[in-house]
Amino acid sequence: MATSRSKGKRRRNKKLKLFLLFAEFLVLLIMLGVAFVVIKGDKIQKDETIGQTDAALSINDELTEMAEGAAQQGGDWNMSGYTTIALFGVDSRNKTLGKGNRTDTIIIAGLNEATGEIKLCSVFRDTYCNVGNDTYNKANMAYSRGGPEQAVQMLNTCLDLDIRDYITVDFYALIDLIDLFGGVEIDVKDAEIEHLNNYQISMVGKEDGLNAFGEQAYTATPGVDYTPVTSAGLQNLNGLQATAYCRIRYVGNDFERAERQRTVLQKLSQKASKASVSQLNSAIDTLFPRIMTSFSSADLVAYASKASTYQVTSGDGFPFNRVTGTMGKAGSCVVAENFAEDVKTLHTFMYGEDSYTPTARVMEISDKVAADKAKYLGGQ
Repeated sequence: MATSRSKGKRRRNKKLKLFLLFAEFLVLLIMLGVAFVVIKGDKIQKDETIGQTDAALSINDELTEMAEGAAQQGGDWNMSGYTTIALFGVDSRNKTLGKGNRTDTIIIAGLNEATGEIKLCSVFRDTYCNVGNDTYNKANMAYSRGGPEQAVQMLNTCLDLDIRDYITVDFYALIDLIDLFGGVEIDVKDAEIEHLNNYQISMVGKEDGLNAFGEQAYTATPGVDYTPVTSAGLQNLNGLQATAYCRIRYVGNDFERAERQRTVLQKLSQKASKASVSQLNSAIDTLFPRIMTSFSSADLVAYASKASTYQVTSGDGFPFNRVTGTMGKAGSCVVAENFAEDVKTLHTFMYGEDSYTPTARVMEISDKVAADKAKYLGGQ
């Protein structure tokens, strides 16, 4: 059944909780404040091509003209003074971080250079949009088909953004990080127990045919390969348990899945903020080899020197007003009720631009999404 969310409810949720899906990123920001990031930076996989291919990451001509026009008139463009970064979390079993992986998590991070304020906006991975070459599908298909370059271009094209850099993290690094910080306290519900344990098995087990959902099934020995959760209630989950908890998708919907990820993030960030230098050092050794980024070592050092001034203040999720349903061959998708209006809302949220006018390119995309929505979902 399709679902929607009113603007009033969206505003209340925005005030009550941070919409943060990318746990590894926040921990990375915390760790970047440690001085020895300078000598640890070479552990990160550097993408030295994406930042040099400006044409591949270009913004459209109309957006360029808007920026140049504001500069000529001595005014501020709505994105002036901000650095906007794409953050990707991939579910990679073979430890590769590039093309071929679908992004479990896509987040736009906007850093206000003057204040250090960071706002995060998640783009739901099943968002129906132009993923490149005028092909419409789920947003997470862009990374799978063309790696971070295509995924960044998708965000620039569909959302009128000027993103030049990205950070990608292997989702499995979360397991070791949580264990390193001694686990996280989670209030597990009865309905979540079976699925939590099944996801543990899928991450550590051996292949064993297909399950009832037509997905690959796995077998693992309880008490040896994993520790089953046996009861509901507030309890300390280890890394494998907590990561499995994040991945539950058969209890509620994808938005409730995001809620579980936020809960783990908040608990983990609390632990990390109180960690010892030794723990942070170990966290860097664990996380950095599982990161790929377009940032140079010099970039990372520069951000590290100012990390203590950064503060994640708020977050939300795009599309803001949405329905869900089957969009032809794309399958079950999250569909904006009005794509262009949500791009306006995004610019207001990220950059404080109350009267932003989307470019003609975004309007074309919005019209196509609306037409396909009418075709496949009718009046939903």
